[in-house]
Amino acid sequence: MISTALTDLWYGFGVALEPHNVMWCFVGVLIGNMVGVLPGMGPLATISILLPLTFGIKPVGAILMLAGVFYGAQYGGAICSILLNLPCHPPHAVTCLDGFPLTKQGRGGAALGVTVISSFVGASWGITEMIFLSPILVKVALEFGPAEICSLMLLGLLAGSTLARGSPLKGVAMTLLGLLIGIIGSDIDTGSPRFTFGIPNLYDGVEIVALALGLFGIAEFMKSVNQINVVETKYTKVRLSDLKPTRDELRRSWPAMFRGTLVGSLCSLIPGTGPTIASFIAYATEKKISKTPEKFGTGMIEGVASPEAATHSSVQGDFIPTMSLGIPGDAVMALILGALLIQGIIPGPQLIREHPDIFWGLVASFWIGNIMLVLLNVPMIGIWVKLLAIPYKYLYPSALFFACIGVYSANNDMFQVGETVVIGLVGYILLLLDFHPAPILLGFVLGPRFEENFRRAMLISRGDILVFLKHPISLAFISVSVLLIVMQVYLRLRKPKMLADEKALDAAIDKVAPAEP
Repeated sequence: MISTALTDLWYGFGVALEPHNVMWCFVGVLIGNMVGVLPGMGPLATISILLPLTFGIKPVGAILMLAGVFYGAQYGGAICSILLNLPCHPPHAVTCLDGFPLTKQGRGGAALGVTVISSFVGASWGITEMIFLSPILVKVALEFGPAEICSLMLLGLLAGSTLARGSPLKGVAMTLLGLLIGIIGSDIDTGSPRFTFGIPNLYDGVEIVALALGLFGIAEFMKSVNQINVVETKYTKVRLSDLKPTRDELRRSWPAMFRGTLVGSLCSLIPGTGPTIASFIAYATEKKISKTPEKFGTGMIEGVASPEAATHSSVQGDFIPTMSLGIPGDAVMALILGALLIQGIIPGPQLIREHPDIFWGLVASFWIGNIMLVLLNVPMIGIWVKLLAIPYKYLYPSALFFACIGVYSANNDMFQVGETVVIGLVGYILLLLDFHPAPILLGFVLGPRFEENFRRAMLISRGDILVFLKHPISLAFISVSVLLIVMQVYLRLRKPKMLADEKALDAAIDKVAPAEP
């Protein structure tokens, strides 16, 4: 198996190193690094804006670019957290706790150096995990029938809605809304229109480009446009020589990196957790096992190394269930899965066999992209920080303009522009009511496939609903789903302590300006 995986990886490097693929990989990581620095312009909004661009790009280049935006944004976010105490995106909120105190002590450069090393170590582990674990998952998944696939998707939907930030009930409500939006259009079996309200433009359903841009472009921008942060730049002058950590800092960082990497890789295999939860768990773990936990928050290098390694390990590992099983772990993965569907490619067990250039080219591009990010980050820290000086009054109208152009260019249809605006207004109202829209995208992407496999299972079993309990693999997924619900009920019964922990987590994330869903 190892020799086969290495042979396939070598083939992947051949694909990823083709000049046009290298170019799109570089474009992705450059844009990702840049938007990682800008509050409110995270990977969700950026990928939503870039999604229409993928219509004119070959599948491999398109996926390499979008993936580069996702993991590239994590590098940029760490810079502001450490140097400015400004967590531009949720996964880096916890990095501020020890990163900024180190900056005030004159060790901000060393913290950034450790961050770059931690990021590369975490990402490398996630990539290695994908190389060897994905083919195993594919072999297992090939044994899945409609009942098993349906149960697995149910688990993914439940985990994505209940483990995400915020109220689990609100998460479930948003997932159900996504499922309802997903069934708008023609029935997959009979072809009769459903929930179209007599509008012919909706017979083909709601376009994922319009939904993504509305929820994560227009809605987020409307929420963010009046938020102005005073950025203190007196600590941002970092020279190349300052990035070198001391021997003692490296000695303390290495174990923390590996522990954080392990936490991130485990979180990536659980749908709905994502890099934000991984970074907080890694920080809490590091503080708990430390001999001097009282020093955390005053400038402990371990408090930077562990969560950053966890973030990058989780980000890379998120691609495992998405590419091998077709189950997106979070909203960004749902967008990337949507980009594959736009190209006519169905993610899942057959992807590695039918489109090895996409899978192995993507895996190889991760290493190429992470090396590019290391080379980009170190000499350009000053430039990334200066990006924060861009006034919002110029940034957001420009982003909205390109969003509308992107929606229109997808099908040359003004109806979709109006559709995007309406979805954006609804998304803005949901954000004001503290309903995070990320589960909507999960429900929208997985809904049609869930319905298709549910109907197929019912046809094969002649309407016997117990078919989901008669198949051992399906029963296992259903059991985990029930366990997940029971766990949420148990956590709510332990309200006093859990509410205190949740408020502490929310308070840290709410420093993000503006917060991502």
